[in-house]
Amino acid sequence: MKEALIIIDVQNDYFEGGACELHNPRAAEARIAELISESRKLGRHIIYIRHINPDDESFFNEGTYGCEISDRIKPLPDDIVINKYCPNSFLGTELNDCLRNLGVEKLIVCGMMTHMCVDTTVRAAMDHGYDVTLVADACATMDLEINGEIIPAETVQKTYIASLAGIFATIV
Repeated sequence: MKEALIIIDVQNDYFEGGACELHNPRAAEARIAELISESRKLGRHIIYIRHINPDDESFFNEGTYGCEISDRIKPLPDDIVINKYCPNSFLGTELNDCLRNLGVEKLIVCGMMTHMCVDTTVRAAMDHGYDVTLVADACATMDLEINGEIIPAETVQKTYIASLAGIFATIV
């Protein structure tokens, strides 16, 4: 079964000093770097997803440093980079066509934010018929707030990963 590593939104705005800092993004990025190295050795396709906010938002504004993929895991010329404008990496992009043209059936997914773009993309991948493995320690999220209550990032991470386990993805 042909595989592709899908790296979602590992962009500068999510790191220290960025416009939307996540909880422990460097740890997730370090694990992603390992996945990239492994994928290169195996000849697995590597596809980077880059989020661009279509309007003047507080982060991921096109043409800014914050919108760029982290230099620490920078794509090589043979890697594929797909821009997206909403949380679902398939919606309005060439991702599905690209994967089909490459003959990919299995996705290894990692990236940022677990509770938003990673979750949405994993669910959409199932709708498109892909076998998905989600690498939990290669994902990062943030504290969330609802009705004045703060939900810690660790709880958000565990909850979203658990909700994807089984039906939507194999979790490793």
